[in-house]
Amino acid sequence: MRILHILDHSLPLHSGYVFRTVSLLREQRARGWETIQLTTPRHTAPSTPVEEVEGWIFHRTEMAPKSWHRLPAVLYVDEMRATARRLDELIRRYKPDVVHAHSPVLNVLPAIRVARRHRIPVVYELRALWEDAAVDHGTTAEGSLRYRVSRALESYALHHVDHITTICEGLRHDITLRGVEPERITVIPNAVDPHAFQLGGTPDVTLRRRLGLEGATVLGFAGSFYGYEGLDLLIDAVSQLISRRPDLRVLLVGGGPQEQALRKQARDLGIESRVVFAGRVPHIEVQHYYDLIDVLVYPRRAMRLTEIVTPLKPLEAMAQGRVLIASDVGGHRELVRDGETGFLFRAGDVYALAAAIEAVLAQRAGWDAVRSKARRFVETERTWASSAARYVQVYRQLPSRGRARLAV
Repeated sequence: MRILHILDHSLPLHSGYVFRTVSLLREQRARGWETIQLTTPRHTAPSTPVEEVEGWIFHRTEMAPKSWHRLPAVLYVDEMRATARRLDELIRRYKPDVVHAHSPVLNVLPAIRVARRHRIPVVYELRALWEDAAVDHGTTAEGSLRYRVSRALESYALHHVDHITTICEGLRHDITLRGVEPERITVIPNAVDPHAFQLGGTPDVTLRRRLGLEGATVLGFAGSFYGYEGLDLLIDAVSQLISRRPDLRVLLVGGGPQEQALRKQARDLGIESRVVFAGRVPHIEVQHYYDLIDVLVYPRRAMRLTEIVTPLKPLEAMAQGRVLIASDVGGHRELVRDGETGFLFRAGDVYALAAAIEAVLAQRAGWDAVRSKARRFVETERTWASSAARYVQVYRQLPSRGRARLAV
């Protein structure tokens, strides 16, 4: 079977989107399926029309430079036209059995038009809703014209593809509320490769000294610093605890739009020396930073995006046997069993977060049991192999015009 994947961006960029993509592609290849990878103009890293990265071949979509200076609505149309042209070329060359378009909706709209012309079924993998991503990154307002148009385009796509896969139950529920039949939706949950994460790594003494974390109890976060991650709550909580726990430190690994605001917050609270900004770290080095952290904290704020979308980071923490504290937004509740595989606190409540940190630090004797249950959870329920196995049924039930070679 040959599957043509349409992607927003890919390696060599690093993101949760990319890690999920590569993991699922690897599992599809392991089943003997052939995959072809096309990125749209939204992949902005410098590249050539065909690029090999870490053993994967990516076909790129280019746009004329002048297109980038147009109004957003015109730019989106230009992006989709460029994607459609490139997709048509690849379909004619490789004759795929399935076109599998991944979020955002700008990827699937040209897929619907071009694949239908070639009588090839389309699967849409919805990882996040475009209108919600725009709201939660502050580029538009819920209820605005742009929001309504984005939502209408998303709903149109969901009703015009042959099958929909999505990453969690929250998104599946939202899709059904738009009138899509439940049997046309399959959850392919986020997962991890447990073998890729080591348990109980030995802390790097030199790195610990360089970051000023010797003798400290370290609360940590690794990822992108967006407002919805709630990292300001973590800094506030530590400022409340520092008089009782002078050994507390916060290690923030990564970067993003909130970084300067977080630095200022730490200065204003007088705990600048207690909050360590490690900066962006190459993926192969992140493990060394994880090994310095006693408790990982994911204080996401409650909003549509965090309520209905599950993140990867808590799963990665559990795969490493890490103790974690997370807000009780819907995306976290799908992953974390409170008191068993991690600990939840009331989202947006800095006092609840401070209390949770104190309580977790006071029960170190029970950490090993939590680590063990967390690791067992990902090994039995959240591996990429088990997630990717669900594609078998997805592809098997596609319309007959695309099943001549579907050896699934």
